Amino acid sequence: MTISEPSITPREEWADTGSRQVSSGPDSGIPICLVGPGWTFTSGISYYTCRLANAVAESHETSVIQLRRLLPRRLYPGRQRVGLERARMTFRANVSVYNGIDWWWGRSLARALRFLRARRPGILVLEWWTAAALHTYLVLAIAARAFGISVIIELHELQDPGEAGLPVARHYAQWGLRMLLRLSRGCVVHSKSDWRMLESGYGSLNMRVAVAAHGPYDQYRHSAVEGTVASEAAVSAVRAAPRPEVVNLLFFGLIRPYKGLEDLLGVFNELSEEEAAGLWLTVVGETWEGCTEPARLIETSPYSDRITFVNEYVPDEVVAAAFAHADVVVLPYRRSSSSGILHVAMSWGLPVVVTRVGGLPEAADGYRGAVFVEPGDPAMLKSGIMEAIQMTGQRFADPRDWGETVTAICAAADVAPHLER
Repeated sequence: MTISEPSITPREEWADTGSRQVSSGPDSGIPICLVGPGWTFTSGISYYTCRLANAVAESHETSVIQLRRLLPRRLYPGRQRVGLERARMTFRANVSVYNGIDWWWGRSLARALRFLRARRPGILVLEWWTAAALHTYLVLAIAARAFGISVIIELHELQDPGEAGLPVARHYAQWGLRMLLRLSRGCVVHSKSDWRMLESGYGSLNMRVAVAAHGPYDQYRHSAVEGTVASEAAVSAVRAAPRPEVVNLLFFGLIRPYKGLEDLLGVFNELSEEEAAGLWLTVVGETWEGCTEPARLIETSPYSDRITFVNEYVPDEVVAAAFAHADVVVLPYRRSSSSGILHVAMSWGLPVVVTRVGGLPEAADGYRGAVFVEPGDPAMLKSGIMEAIQMTGQRFADPRDWGETVTAICAAADVAPHLER
């Protein structure tokens, strides 16, 4: 990755993580502390923080500060599962974890600051995805600067789509992110598309910007597929598609308006009987933001007997079972900065139909199993699905590597990374 001088504008210092010469000297493994959500309010960023921490710990002293109670439970769309065990992955033994900071602070914040001061990392990485974390991140960033720690913001998206629809939350997040960026030495984005959005929304910031693709989500391949008694029904459901008699299409992830599940169901419901006879559709996801149209389309579908619908945020063994039983993954997003589900599919080597929105084309760049379609175009979506079906049975290599992200964090902080492979 090319390292720029601090005075150079973000466009000139745009870094490509694939070209940097990596130092492997004994003094280059600067300690790194990550801050992200814990497992009480489990989300995709909870998995991301854990997976990245384990990758960083291969070459750097690593610590993690978790956001334990992310916000008042009644305000969380997935409130019914708060506190339930969903993740089976764990941090490596050499990762120090503080769990964690509560939304209303109390003693939890004071203890986190003591933890941070005791660990004294050289870099503090704040995982940004929601304004719910903003007030805590501002305090941590100010404290880190006082301790002489470089602050890096890793942007998963500039603003949560649900928050963007609420004027107060939208303006609060925009103001707060601007303040965080001013307190930071640099930031990491997952695509050039995200970088352009950052510059468009916040101007030419005097900071270092590094681009690194989302790392591979390969943790589910190691989950115990049989799982627990509580998850056995869901495991059985996602295996309902009779194979090899049919091709099993999988839609996986939170059911939200921007995910485009209605577009997929519209295409599936309009298939001819001959076309539908060779297909099965499995939908797994938790409904957010009152997005109930997909459930209605499934219930009224002429092929409802060929659709499996698991309407919940499922534990890891169900994720493993769903992808192990899938033939093609379909992601008809109407907008997206990045997608953890895309990276799960690529880690399984499955054919993926994905829309050309946001950073998704860059995320899947080099993945030979990707079929790209335009968003909101039923004819193209159907054509893409039919093309991906022809790849059924093939497995493709995932081109992503967590080393890119570790290198990008160090580049944004203007230090030499230490990567051991």
